[in-house]
Amino acid sequence: MKRSAVQGYIYLWTLFAVMLAGVMLAGAGQMWQTAAKREKELELLFVGDQFRRAIESYYDSSQAGRTSRYPESLEQLLKDERSPAIRRHLRKIFIDPMTNSHEWGLIEQQDGGITGVYSLSTGTPLKRANFPEEYSIFEKAKNYQDWKFSHAKGAAAGQADPSTATPQSGSSATPFNPFSQSQPAADANPFAPDQSPAGGNPFIQE
Repeated sequence: MKRSAVQGYIYLWTLFAVMLAGVMLAGAGQMWQTAAKREKELELLFVGDQFRRAIESYYDSSQAGRTSRYPESLEQLLKDERSPAIRRHLRKIFIDPMTNSHEWGLIEQQDGGITGVYSLSTGTPLKRANFPEEYSIFEKAKNYQDWKFSHAKGAAAGQADPSTATPQSGSSATPFNPFSQSQPAADANPFAPDQSPAGGNPFIQE
């Protein structure tokens, strides 16, 4: 076999190997992006639920004899000065994992009280099933803005309550507890893999 022919075969095999490596890297990159997005979705579920709990705590902690009210800003959840003993319903304003920003969409009543929050991301969720019952409506979400974490008296979390809030609002009458037998700590992430009763994460099985 001529040397030129051998060199031609080597060139073709090298080109094929480079193309194959490129395809494999592209596939690995796509898998990594998908895994990262799923992790962000779990984080959004956690921090959104933390906001909902804090808003509910603020609403329920109104002093006796006064009408219960929702906070006028998220900062009021950090420092509730309505009574002599200052309460902190939320330890910090969480970052939206989908936008990497502290800015959240606010669900407000007509009087300006904030009943909930939602991500400003217009991305399409990967998660379509196995949500906690309080957020089962998320299965029909078109984008992350439809994942609404709110509390409005007499409505269910993530569902509209037109009588008490804006058309996009939703609520829950009780704090979210995914595990009825074992309530996690206030800052524990109930959606993390090591928090489920059986050691797995029931929320990430699509």
